[in-house]
Amino acid sequence: MSDIPPATPPTGDSHTPVGHQGARVEISQRPALALNGWFGVVVVALCIWWIILAVNAGSRWVWVPLVIGVLVALSLVVVPPGQTSVVQFFGRYVGTVRRPGFWWVLPLTIRHRVSVRVRNFETNRLKVNDSDGNPVEIAAIVVWQVADTARSTYAVENYENFVSVQAEAALRHVANTHPYDGGENRQTTLRGSTDVVAGELAAEVAERVSIAGVEIVEVRISHLAYAQEIAQAMLRRQQANAVVAARSRIVEGAVGMVELALGRLAEHDVVELDEERKASMVSNLMVVLCGDQPPSPIVNAGSLYT
Repeated sequence: MSDIPPATPPTGDSHTPVGHQGARVEISQRPALALNGWFGVVVVALCIWWIILAVNAGSRWVWVPLVIGVLVALSLVVVPPGQTSVVQFFGRYVGTVRRPGFWWVLPLTIRHRVSVRVRNFETNRLKVNDSDGNPVEIAAIVVWQVADTARSTYAVENYENFVSVQAEAALRHVANTHPYDGGENRQTTLRGSTDVVAGELAAEVAERVSIAGVEIVEVRISHLAYAQEIAQAMLRRQQANAVVAARSRIVEGAVGMVELALGRLAEHDVVELDEERKASMVSNLMVVLCGDQPPSPIVNAGSLYT
């Protein structure tokens, strides 16, 4: 009978394994036992001196210092800045050497070098549908760093590929939840709320890759556009919306100016206008203020009523 526990039902944790068995690697980073590497150099030097004495004395135990010296020499490791050494002893994780320098670790171990430097990459340009169903092209730049070297080594097969795939999956999900451009009535859009969308994207990517011991520093959208098949139609719609908005603003300003002109004329008793002349004046002012072309003035030498 299998000793793997049965799968647990899904909970609110997005990292709860799903499937038939739900097996996952539960491991966390811890410091490895490491001594200063120069102690190992001293031990190797003593072993060499021991070998020389044993050879001169004709001793048959010359293999003892030889084996000790080889084991100690193979246990020396150099950790440069920005790098770590994950130590594995006969299939068991024993710790990570994070401090840069020259170290002597446990003999007969396998070391995996893992970089903890800040890295970044740009996702592919993905074609997705926004919340309104419009196809858009979107890409993002992801800045990330390995925080837990044990998880990045043992919890996933390839943590670099894992981060890349999960970042694209999160980008698709976030793009599907917001419209590309919803106008003034929408609060959050892909084009108008890039900071908000970038924050949501960074949070979702960080949640997805935490199982691999990776931290997300920053996520920014690097490319955003309508797909080519609807780009021209959407451009015409944006131009129409801009024209309508501009016309509304012009009419609103023209009405204010007409009100101001009539009020100033009445306030200073410049001229006394009846309702018909006021209507004619309002009509002329609106034509002048709202027209696309400069007006051509016509001087009326007669009466308005003839």
